[in-house]
Amino acid sequence: MPRVKRGVTTHQKHKSLLALTKGHRATRHALVKRAKESMLKSLSYAYAHRRERKGDMRRLWITRVNAASRLQGMTYGQLMEGLKKSGVAINRKVLADMAVKQPEAFAELVTIAKKQS
Repeated sequence: MPRVKRGVTTHQKHKSLLALTKGHRATRHALVKRAKESMLKSLSYAYAHRRERKGDMRRLWITRVNAASRLQGMTYGQLMEGLKKSGVAINRKVLADMAVKQPEAFAELVTIAKKQS
């Protein structure tokens, strides 16, 4: 069986690893062993925070809808309850967008919700 020399593939792997850790501090972007640890940790953070961002966005939408509905004289909870009772199936993302970009249409939804409560 012929001898296999792996210097080229190892060098390529190390280069790609160091490219992934570009921007990390101290030895975490320069030394291969430390860079691998840093890369694994950063990728796990990225995975977790992609999911966390979804909750962050939902909280932002709720805050926006609450602020806009309070300007109309109604709390967020009352608005959502009134919309649910009136059969208006609209998600928080669209409601928040309407509150910012189309306040007249949002006001109409608030009046619909007020009739139900």
